[in-house]
Amino acid sequence: MTDERSPVPDSSAVRVALWRALHVQCDPPPHVLDDEIGLRLAAPDEDWRARPDMDPQATAGFRAAIVARARFIEDLALEQAAHGITQYVILGAGLDTFAQRHPEVAGRLRVFEIDQPATQSWKRRRLIELGYGIPDWLHLVPVDFEANESWPDRLSAAGFAADRPTLIVSTGVTLYLSKDTTAATLRHIARLAPGSTLALSFPLPAELLAPADRLALDRATKGARASGTPFLSFYTPQEMLTLARRAGFADARHLPATALADRYFSHRPDPLRPTPGEDFLLATT
Repeated sequence: MTDERSPVPDSSAVRVALWRALHVQCDPPPHVLDDEIGLRLAAPDEDWRARPDMDPQATAGFRAAIVARARFIEDLALEQAAHGITQYVILGAGLDTFAQRHPEVAGRLRVFEIDQPATQSWKRRRLIELGYGIPDWLHLVPVDFEANESWPDRLSAAGFAADRPTLIVSTGVTLYLSKDTTAATLRHIARLAPGSTLALSFPLPAELLAPADRLALDRATKGARASGTPFLSFYTPQEMLTLARRAGFADARHLPATALADRYFSHRPDPLRPTPGEDFLLATT
């Protein structure tokens, strides 16, 4: 676990933020997501674009997948807010910047960002340093998952109202969790107030991918293992739907990555397309 006395953000969270910025800086418009605030938060070295994991060509598919899922979650949050949802919970928030990019909407919500204590401590400091501050509607909730802290308990302590319908999202997290942990998380969320919505991304197993995408997954798996953050769990769509229904959700459906590719990339003037491999579970209580 990262030493909170010298907090630094999770390396995978930084990579995601830099890919979002790289999309703006190296891909032609229209941009699927316009987000360079994460880059400002991360404040990498000036030669960050020379990093092997920032190579514009080699990482194009992964970069596209990251901005596709981020744009989908953003559209969902804006839609839910317009329909009266007043609480928005982000599990594994990392360097999420919805609150900073859409303060006019976020300010009508209570936004709860859940992540590891070191990441939250670092993000709090950086938001203050950059002048964004921590408005009273934004709650950075530290949870030490490695110490088995209960995120629902910490969420309640931060002022979350369990009796209000809520949007809760989690992207790029289930890959790093055991299946038992994800099942327990689904059971907690299924007990939220009726009318709550969950959007949860999950990685597909290699056997459901095309040969070229299997090779990309194999490279990513080796890289994750080498960096100390190994991939733990993969799910077929039916397996994830079964978990959701057993958890008690009133409704659960599968949104394939191809649907996001069609929605956000079909009319682009360039060949940029997301690398398949991460789908969504959409569920309601």
